[in-house]
Amino acid sequence: MRIIVADCSAQYSGRLNASLPRAKRVILIKADQSCLIFSELGSYKPLNWMAAPCTLREINPESPRYQAIEDSMGFADVPLYLQAIADKSDDILNIALWEVHSDSEYDLGEDPGLDKDGVEAHLQKYLAEQIERAGEGMRLVRREYPTPIGPVDIMAIDGQGEHVAIEIKRHGGIDGVEQLTRYCELLNRDALIAPVRGIFAAQTITPQARTLAEDRGFECLILDYEDMKGAQSDELVLF
Repeated sequence: MRIIVADCSAQYSGRLNASLPRAKRVILIKADQSCLIFSELGSYKPLNWMAAPCTLREINPESPRYQAIEDSMGFADVPLYLQAIADKSDDILNIALWEVHSDSEYDLGEDPGLDKDGVEAHLQKYLAEQIERAGEGMRLVRREYPTPIGPVDIMAIDGQGEHVAIEIKRHGGIDGVEQLTRYCELLNRDALIAPVRGIFAAQTITPQARTLAEDRGFECLILDYEDMKGAQSDELVLF
């Protein structure tokens, strides 16, 4: 990874046109040649960037491309340009480097990736192990119960012997309710398990999603992830 701190200007052209006036910024160049420009303030997102796959070039005053970039950006006597050209489109990011304060390269090695805690897979695992949270007398049938349009997160049987389809989200919105609706409509066509009712389970549920879910006869279940994590069962489950 290469990190440049410089007084720079930038111009992006292609599917959209955008420009950055001259200011001190951080330019991050990754091993795949993707190029991102950051300011000190603001959010985590770069101000402008060129994503891989792309080709990155350094262009100095001796380069045959230099004059074309100068004319495009309207500058004169810029010491160095960086030009990133997208491989699969006509997008171009030109960066004028007026003064370079720092230019360093680092070998970061292989990254193991982000280990996320509290994702939907964890919620599904813990609820399957603690299925009684979904209702008294509830028994697990299996996780990832198959349907023609994709698996239901959990299929269970309640204390009255009826099948229950449980759809799990971290943050429950209307799209999740619609998904559960489609699952239940299909499952209720199967005479071997019908009637199938639905439970919409999430850490948070929007008021609109709760209203829609209850209007369609679904129960809403709020999942307390930290509590579920602390009460993790030591019992072995088949699914």
